[in-house]
Amino acid sequence: MDAGSLNSFSNLKGQSRCPLQEQLLQRRNSKENMDRFIPNRSAMDFDYAHYMLTEGTKIKDNQTVCSPAREAFRKQLAETLNMNRTRILAFKNKPPTPVELFPSEHSTSSVNATKSAKPRRHIPQSSERTLDAPDLVDDFYLNLLDWGSGNVLAIALGNTVYLWDASDSSTSELVTVDDENGPVTSVSWGPDGRHVAIGLNNSEVQLWDSASNRQLRTLRGCHRSRVGSMAWNNHILTTGGMDGQIVNNDVRIRSHVVETYRGHQQDVCGLKWSASGQQLASGGNDNLVHVWDRSMTSSNSPTQWLHRLEDHTSAVKALSWCPFQSNLLATGGGGGDRTIKFWNTHTGACLNSVDTGSQVCALLWNKNERELLSSHGFTQNQLILWKYPSMVKMAELSGHTSRVLHMAQSPDGCTVASAAGDETLRFWNVFGIPEIAKPAPKVNPEPFSQLSRIR
Repeated sequence: MDAGSLNSFSNLKGQSRCPLQEQLLQRRNSKENMDRFIPNRSAMDFDYAHYMLTEGTKIKDNQTVCSPAREAFRKQLAETLNMNRTRILAFKNKPPTPVELFPSEHSTSSVNATKSAKPRRHIPQSSERTLDAPDLVDDFYLNLLDWGSGNVLAIALGNTVYLWDASDSSTSELVTVDDENGPVTSVSWGPDGRHVAIGLNNSEVQLWDSASNRQLRTLRGCHRSRVGSMAWNNHILTTGGMDGQIVNNDVRIRSHVVETYRGHQQDVCGLKWSASGQQLASGGNDNLVHVWDRSMTSSNSPTQWLHRLEDHTSAVKALSWCPFQSNLLATGGGGGDRTIKFWNTHTGACLNSVDTGSQVCALLWNKNERELLSSHGFTQNQLILWKYPSMVKMAELSGHTSRVLHMAQSPDGCTVASAAGDETLRFWNVFGIPEIAKPAPKVNPEPFSQLSRIR
């Protein structure tokens, strides 16, 4: 069981800083960490150096005039015994002589292959922007950050939901709920990027129109306690509560509860629909991961899960479906587990498990490359970029001073926003700029190419 809220909500009332204001960070001088050159001892010959400093000079002083044949013999002997060197200290090994492994006729193709190799992407090690996020509730089981398709980021700070427009960096307040209803425990943008769902501590869910700043409706009767996780599937809003229940709500109709999933015994802290909308992954404080299939849902009785995954040993909040393999699900365990696991949701098999060394709070796939980003808690509070499927670390991004509870990805898939218990919101250009697909060159059609044969 993971540690939840580390500070009581009574401290959230007095804001000492303005929300979503950019911090001015002092950058370290690049010359501060310069080091002096140190000789490479493996490239030195101390015996020869001692000889040349002592006895070698005596030989040169005592040399007398000799015949040309004797002088030629002395030079050949010195070259053979490697005594004609002049360097004593070496700062690097001499590079080996290149060996031509292929005939000369293949040299042109090898040069072309080298030129066509994809250059390694530069990954900035520091955040490109940092905003203040005062009163961000430090609770592992909540989901307080989401980035909509309209390029607007929603974040819940205490009882208030703020909107930050990434196109012009403007901030606006969407709603502030009363103390008896708050704090806000989850936020989730609808697929249209205009409507946003807000889960509350009193078990209710509010639907808001961000364009008109108007509340559309309130969903009641779904849960008996706070709503900590939500996920959209077209017009279906799926909510997960502290009561362990998962509810599908059709926001178009008055009687909005259409399906109920029962499988968790404790707080449901993670919900994610697959890209196809056919499978739902849920993670809970009971250390369980469930995979539910939409084709198996029933409005008359609680739906049975497709897979019940029990390998994690701590709460599972981090869930992410792979964008390039529809049946691949990544899950991350809390402080007592610290692993990222990969699942085949067709068979329920665990494909791989990687020990990260710290609490896994959130997971995001790169939409353009085979990479996975994870955010962590104690002790480093860092973000780690992994290469999939080798799971080799490509970069570690530091800056937060408390556990990185939430991550959200921009609509173009390039930028990641992270929110942590240190009450800061950071933006990372970790996934880079996607390559623009070049149009296929026009090929001149061959004569009679439209005919299968000529009679």
